[in-house]
Amino acid sequence: MRYVADRSGRFTQRPHYEPKELDRECEAIVSAFLRERHGSVAYPLTTDDLTVLIERDTESLDQYADLSAYGRFVEGVTQFQPGRKPKVLISETLSTADNRQNRLRMTLAHEYGHVRFHAPLWDLEPPGADLLKANPRANTQVCFRNNILDAAQTDWMEWQAGYIGGALLMPVSLVRALVREYCESQNLFGVIGQDDLHGRALIESIVAGFAVSSDAARIRLIKLGILGAASAGPSLFNIA
Repeated sequence: MRYVADRSGRFTQRPHYEPKELDRECEAIVSAFLRERHGSVAYPLTTDDLTVLIERDTESLDQYADLSAYGRFVEGVTQFQPGRKPKVLISETLSTADNRQNRLRMTLAHEYGHVRFHAPLWDLEPPGADLLKANPRANTQVCFRNNILDAAQTDWMEWQAGYIGGALLMPVSLVRALVREYCESQNLFGVIGQDDLHGRALIESIVAGFAVSSDAARIRLIKLGILGAASAGPSLFNIA
């Protein structure tokens, strides 16, 4: 990780992570947590596991929050508190719907990305009184549904949290092992088209193995360079 100028104006400098760094750190975080809690590492990561992980590193977690005051389609909020642990709020529309549990887990993992990777920034450079007076939400990260999985890279905090969420739920080593086994069985090499027969099969394998949505699985495989717009590119087995 290195610090670069924060062009959003929120901080003087902000952290820049290479995807491999996020993958490595996220897998280490979850593996250590699961070993401590269960004595072993097994996936899918459950909602209960994510809840305990977030509660460990926050002042509070509210999974039944009314977030309508933040606008339509807001599903998660992290409130940073300089000198204290942050608070996380999750929309009750996710927590009370049985058919949205995959989205709930991804939102929890996304917010944990803010908690673990971004909260220290508020300790290093807390917003001044003038900024808080002009913008009472300067300490708050509001996460809209469309940005949970795949925000634009210009929105660096949301992009990082989205990548972290995928890396927590779908650890890189296990995803690559699953992909390698499938590709060897099918004699496949190179990037696979996301809409190809094999691309759809890989997406479904990730969905089944990690209890995530099809969109989350597809985006994770694309970000890891396994799926592309069409079948082409280097051997999957040469990807570090």
